[in-house]
Amino acid sequence: MSGRIFSVRAVTILGHGMSRSSHWKMKLVSKAILALMVLLFIGAGAYAQAPFNRLAGQWSGSGTIDMANGARERIKCRAAYDVLGDQRQLQLNIRCASESYHFDLRASATYSAGAISGTWSESTRGIGGAISGRADGEHFQVVARASSFVATLALVTHGGHQSVSIKTQDPQADIKGVSIILRRG
Repeated sequence: MSGRIFSVRAVTILGHGMSRSSHWKMKLVSKAILALMVLLFIGAGAYAQAPFNRLAGQWSGSGTIDMANGARERIKCRAAYDVLGDQRQLQLNIRCASESYHFDLRASATYSAGAISGTWSESTRGIGGAISGRADGEHFQVVARASSFVATLALVTHGGHQSVSIKTQDPQADIKGVSIILRRG
């Protein structure tokens, strides 16, 4: 209701000395602006409630893997994100390979009120555990935990580009981290 009052007042204030036709056009423009604002607000709210939508589909790209021994290798990756049900559930699979290292990361996640939770596994090493973190628009920050392993995953998606950074806090791990740039398609 306050938007309508604002529109009428704006037309009244700006309408002094205007013809009837100009006055009608001003009302129409005011209503169109109000409608656009409502649509943007509703659309932004729906989008914020379902951040997994930006991930949906197939992605591929490359990056680097930092080994525990100090070596750095180029790595190629493929990722698949399946957004399920009410768009608050995600199945992901990221497979990467370098000259001497490869991994196959899978996760199942649920989004609720900004929080992400779920499970993960890495099949080439037979390890898995729980994930938890936050999603805020284009940004995802997740911690993956297992009984003897902790790693962080930061993911940023902007249009058809995505950056993924995985870092381990485990001094016994054979890798320190992975940085990947992916493109949709």
